[in-house]
Amino acid sequence: MQERYIDTPEKLEQFCDSIRHSNWLALDTEFIREKTYFPQLCLLQVCDGNSAACIDPLSLDRLDSLIEIIMDPAIVKVFHAGRQDLEIFSFQWNRLPTPLFDTQLVATLLGLGEQLGYANLVQKLLGIELDKGHTRTDWSRRPLQEGQLRYALDDVIYLGEIYTDLADKLKKLGRENWLQEEFDLLSNPDTYRIDPEGTWQKIKGRQRLKGVQLAVLQALAAWREKLAVESDRPRRWILKDEVLVDLARKAPKNVDDLGRTRGLDQGFVKRHGAHLLSLIAESRALPKRSWPQERQPPTRLDPNQEAVADMLMCSLRLLAEQNQVSPAVLASRSSLDQLVAGERDLELLRGWRGRLAGDSLLEVLAGRLMPRLIEGRLVLTEV
Repeated sequence: MQERYIDTPEKLEQFCDSIRHSNWLALDTEFIREKTYFPQLCLLQVCDGNSAACIDPLSLDRLDSLIEIIMDPAIVKVFHAGRQDLEIFSFQWNRLPTPLFDTQLVATLLGLGEQLGYANLVQKLLGIELDKGHTRTDWSRRPLQEGQLRYALDDVIYLGEIYTDLADKLKKLGRENWLQEEFDLLSNPDTYRIDPEGTWQKIKGRQRLKGVQLAVLQALAAWREKLAVESDRPRRWILKDEVLVDLARKAPKNVDDLGRTRGLDQGFVKRHGAHLLSLIAESRALPKRSWPQERQPPTRLDPNQEAVADMLMCSLRLLAEQNQVSPAVLASRSSLDQLVAGERDLELLRGWRGRLAGDSLLEVLAGRLMPRLIEGRLVLTEV
């Protein structure tokens, strides 16, 4: 394996020439975002099985030639838990590479573990213990130390080996396309699109609010999100969640009331107070039909439905054992309760989970399949 550190345009072009016709590329990123809204790319690692490189975007003005290769639809792009890496591609270049292969998702499908970390997957499949000592590195500092570069390169060198192993296992099981929906979701620009109007649903402590208070919270959270994007600052640096909840609950009507809110300093009130008061007043004037609603808790099952859910759980465990995956990977007890209550918009019924378990559980509900004890062993049989 040829290993490189690339910090000049000449080195980058040489590397691009060497990987241009690869069948696959293992990719990873190192970034920081403690002081910004958007992740700041500090290192991009690439490996094609023959060459591995740490590419330094802080030393290079442009990565265009490399990005064009990464975007080539003839090359499979391999990530492990790639959502954050792909978020960087979306924000940095407004493009997303396809086709994708995410080794964490595939490991789950193959029953190797749920949300398995990269180092654990390397140990499980390759028997190699990786150094985890640089997980808290400040990747923006230069020069990078030898140990840091080793850590970063290992993230893609072994990723390629894992890819070929997992892809072969999928093929043998006839499951090559089972994760296509998940891969398509990762490569969909809408996955990374910012929706300020929906950020209120992630506010800690919102459960203490009700009615028009949620409308106020929605408006304040959307304003904070837009300001965070415009200024590229973390949300919490603008207003903490607990302050947003307090403002939504108390709904101050004037600057004096606003100034008494814990967590708001006078400078902030002077800069943004009038606008915040306007948002609060406008939100409180909204008609009831416009207020946002928390998701309703699932309908409580009656004793007979509870027994049906128990039967589904039994069936789920049999299906999980049959397909060598964890039952928890397929469905939670609450999703089975929702299934019994008549809900059908469930992850359990979509994609590979539907193939492995969801379709069969619907057959159990319809009375066409049932768990039976045969010679001391539970099995699912046709009725």
